[in-house]
Amino acid sequence: MLPVVLSRLQFALTTVYHFFFVPLTLGMVWIVAILETMYVRSGNETYKKLTEFWGKLLLINFAMGVVTGIVMEFQFGMNWAGYANFIGDIFGAPLAIEALLAFFLESTFLGLWIFGWDKLSKKLHATVIWLVALGSSLSALWILIANAFMQHPVGYVLNNGRAEMVDFGALVFNFKAWIMFEHTLASGLTTAAFFVLGISAYHIARKQNVDFFKHSFNLAAIVGTIAIVLVILGGHEQGLWLLNNQPMKAASAEALWDTEDPASFSLLTIGDLTGKHEVWQIRIPDVLSLLYYNQLSGKVTGINDLQVQYQAKYGPGDYVPLVIFTYWGFRLMVAAGFSMLALAGYALYHVMRNKVGPGIRWVWVFPFAIALPYIANTSGWVLTELGRQPFIVYGLLKTEDAMSPGLTTGMVLFSLIGFAVIYAALMGTDIFLLAKFAKAGPSALESGLEATESETEAVE
Repeated sequence: MLPVVLSRLQFALTTVYHFFFVPLTLGMVWIVAILETMYVRSGNETYKKLTEFWGKLLLINFAMGVVTGIVMEFQFGMNWAGYANFIGDIFGAPLAIEALLAFFLESTFLGLWIFGWDKLSKKLHATVIWLVALGSSLSALWILIANAFMQHPVGYVLNNGRAEMVDFGALVFNFKAWIMFEHTLASGLTTAAFFVLGISAYHIARKQNVDFFKHSFNLAAIVGTIAIVLVILGGHEQGLWLLNNQPMKAASAEALWDTEDPASFSLLTIGDLTGKHEVWQIRIPDVLSLLYYNQLSGKVTGINDLQVQYQAKYGPGDYVPLVIFTYWGFRLMVAAGFSMLALAGYALYHVMRNKVGPGIRWVWVFPFAIALPYIANTSGWVLTELGRQPFIVYGLLKTEDAMSPGLTTGMVLFSLIGFAVIYAALMGTDIFLLAKFAKAGPSALESGLEATESETEAVE
């Protein structure tokens, strides 16, 4: 089992690294598009400079996202050939569409946007960045359609031990895909909004280019408040979906070992070192039923009963995920989410009162709050993927059966260490470049087209 564990760690590592870049790109491109539209409509040169400044940070992050994303797909052949053989007829279709349609749309128009400032009209240039935003979102959608099949298989038949697509429409309109898409897009906007809030607040607190960064702070406060509300609503919708479709994940997120009606909400649960047994807990009666059923009653099946049901349905085996990760992953995600709601609301309150400036209380908190969406994104992904175990395709294929044949511990350990070192260097480079240009403020634009061209070469 060690090659399986190491392969899972490797895929988790590369995914977490990759997802460090993706949400920021996914949300930042929409903020840049809004800023450029404001410039076109008003003719105010400040909005043009804001577009160029935040666009520069977008390009740095986009380049790193492309590099880290390529390796993830290679692993389907390197480590997970059993998975590729079982689901390739289905999984390959949305990934191919993502690459051939969405990514090419996104990258082609991004090139036009970079080099088209003096060659395209203002309106056409603004249209181009909106097309980049559309391509970015479509790219995320097709990837999530592929992932949604792993969460909720639809539109397939099993033929000679392989899953084959029989209904492309069912795959595309899988309800799980669309609630994941809404949640991911809102999370991206939240990530970008807090990135802009944090950097803007950094300069405002230091009384540097205050008028310049007040504009971006104001916009980010509005976008961030709307986006985090959508994130929370979308997360609740996913929770309701889990109760009916992946009840083990729902129960493990609450460390609910025994079936209850009404069901209690865990305020704090401590488990043993295996992560699969409870030692001590504090629970609030009836609250979990209220969250799921909007009333103080309603049955929520516990982990122990679900284990019996899963064994009867899928055969002998351990179907309980590592509760320590799902339980604390859920709580980290929720804590980060509601902290962002409070901070975004606080920022919006000052924006509405036109009180944004160096004198705003707690302005120094916002640079540190840049970390909150990354905590929420990572912990949410951990809950989503680990809570589905032992399945890689829910109800159809177990993770241990998805491995490539012939893999040894040494092979996987070598690639795991290699990826960890390379990705750490890439992340360090990204953080260094983002911090460098963010701290420089509008003066970072003085390098002009030469800097932008070097970033474009990095993208290529």
